[in-house]
Amino acid sequence: MPRHLCGCSSRTQRHPVQLWELLNRNNSQAEKYAHNESGQLWDIGTLSISESDQRINYLMAAFNLTLSDPSIFILTGIPGLEAAHIWISVPFCMFYIISLLGNVTVLFVVGKEQSLHKPMYLLLCMLALTDISTSTSVMPKALCIFLFNVKGITVGGCLTQMFFLYAVSVMKSAVLVIMAFDRYVAICNPLRYTTILTNTRVAKLGLVGLTRAVLFILPLPLLLSRQPFCANRIILHTYCEHLAVAKISCGDITVNRTYGLVITFVVIVLDLMLIALSYSLVIRAVLRISYKKAHQKALNTCTAHICVILTSYTSCLFSNLTHQFGQGIASNVHIILANLYFLIPPMLNPIVYGVKTKELRDKVGKYICRI
Repeated sequence: MPRHLCGCSSRTQRHPVQLWELLNRNNSQAEKYAHNESGQLWDIGTLSISESDQRINYLMAAFNLTLSDPSIFILTGIPGLEAAHIWISVPFCMFYIISLLGNVTVLFVVGKEQSLHKPMYLLLCMLALTDISTSTSVMPKALCIFLFNVKGITVGGCLTQMFFLYAVSVMKSAVLVIMAFDRYVAICNPLRYTTILTNTRVAKLGLVGLTRAVLFILPLPLLLSRQPFCANRIILHTYCEHLAVAKISCGDITVNRTYGLVITFVVIVLDLMLIALSYSLVIRAVLRISYKKAHQKALNTCTAHICVILTSYTSCLFSNLTHQFGQGIASNVHIILANLYFLIPPMLNPIVYGVKTKELRDKVGKYICRI
C-alpha cells in the first residue's frame, strides 16, 4: 500500500479512527488504494459516501486492525464531513441551547403558577421533559465528537443511550396522543372536561405511556447485547442509532432489523390513527356549530397541538424511512436528518405553544418583564 495514504512507515500501526480520518482527508486523490493480505487491490478513492460501511471494512482488513479494548465502540460523527465538524457544531449547539431554554422556561412557569396547574399544562410539561431528554441523549456526545474529537463510547454506554433515546421518543408519541384526547374532550364534552380529565388521570395516562415505552424498547438493546461484535467497532453515526450499531455486528441481524421496523410502524401508525380519530371527532363537532366565531375559537385551541404533531411525526417518519429504504441517499444525509429530528421539534415546540397559548404567553411575559 502507498505510504502517503497513512503517512507512516510500514512498521507503524495506526488506530482505525486515525486511518479513517486520513482516508477522508486524502479521498479526493485518485491514487488511494489499499491491499488486503492476498494482494487484491481496492480502489477506496472511488467508493461513495453511501458505501461508508464498506470503506470501514476495507480499511480494517487492509491493515489487519482490531481495537485494543473490546468494550469500546467508536462514533465517527458525520462520515465525509469531518473537516466541517467544527462548523456543523455551531448550529447544532445553538438549536440545543434554544430547546433547553424554551423547555426549561415552560417547566418553570407552569410549576410556579398555580393557575396553570391544569391537565393541558401538565401534558405540556410532559412534552417539555421528553424534548429535553431526547435532545440531551444525543447532543452532548455529538458535540464532543464535533468539538473535541472524543469518539469513544463503551458498549454499555452505547446500549444505555439507545434505550433511553428510543424509550423517551415512544413516550413522547404517547404524550401527543393524550394531548389529542385532551383537545377532543375540551371541544366535544366541554361541560364534563374537568371530571373526565383530572390531573391524577393525566398522570396515570402518562405512566401507562411510560410503561409501554419501556416494554417496547427494552428488547432493542437486549437483542443487540447478544450479538457478536468482531474487529469492526466503528459506528458510522453521531450517536448509537439502532441500525448503525446492528450493522457492525458480525452475526445475523435479521431479527434486530425486523423488530426495529415493526416497533417503528406499530408506534407511529397506531398513535397517528388515535390522533386522527380524535381530530375527526373534533372536526365533526366543530362543523355542527352554527356560529363562525365559535368555529374559529374551537380550531384555535387545536392549532398548537397540530403544529407539534406535524413537526414531530413528519421529521420522525422521514428520518426512519430514508434510513430503512433510502439506500441511494448518502450516509451523511441520513445522519444529519437523524440529528435534526432530535433538535428541531424540541426547539420549536415551546415556541409554538408559547405563541399560540395566550395564558402561557402572558405568564412567560410576566416573568420576562421581571428580569
